[in-house]
Order: sequence, then C-alpha cells, then structure tokens
Amino acid sequence: MRGLLMIGAAVLLAGCVSSPSLSGTMGAPSFVSLQQMCSAQTVDYGKDAQSVYDALFDAYVANRHGKLSKDDFCGFQASIAQRFASQGLSTDPQVRNQWVAFFIDQRAKALSWRAATDPTLRNG
Repeated sequence: MRGLLMIGAAVLLAGCVSSPSLSGTMGAPSFVSLQQMCSAQTVDYGKDAQSVYDALFDAYVANRHGKLSKDDFCGFQASIAQRFASQGLSTDPQVRNQWVAFFIDQRAKALSWRAATDPTLRNG
C-alpha cells in the first residue's frame, strides 16, 4: 500500500509537468521510440509504463536541449530498466517499495534535468 501512495505522490508532484501519452503526441516521441533510442529491445513496464514514460520524456527533453548527453540518457534509462526487472515486478511488498522509492528519486532527477532546460517549468 505504501508503494501505491508513493507513486501517487510522485504523480501529484509531476502533475504540473505536461507529458504526452505513451503513443506520443504531436512533436513528442512514443514510449517505444524513447526506449529504442538506446536499445532495440524495449521493456514492458505494465502498470508503471506511464510513470516511467514521464521520467524518460523529461530526461529526453534535457537531452534534446543538449543538457544531458546521450550516454547519460541511456544510462538513466538502463538503470530504470534494470531496477524494474529486479524489483518492480516483485510481488513482495517490501521489494516493490524499494522499486517505488528508487523510481521516485529517478523521477525527481529527470524533472530537475528538464527544469534546467525547459523554461515552461520555471514560470510558475
């Protein structure tokens, strides 16, 4: 239950940030396209897909503006995929909470990268 609350908190925190849908919207790459920037293999994040996409999209915006290298973007993406594979799919609530805590930190990192490059996040 704590994990769901933490994901909810992250969603509320990120609520002010505009993110496209998983299939992409005009001018934004799809979730699959973002994943394929670094690897031909994609990850099925299941119910966490939209939250992961939001984080990757924020990192992508920073990358697109030259503030995050492609290597750093791909490392960020790989760390999320690896942690999801080891913790995100777990049915053990403690392990799942570890994934949630890790992901919230990654989401905050991606938001800070985007905020450093995207003036729409600094106008509020």
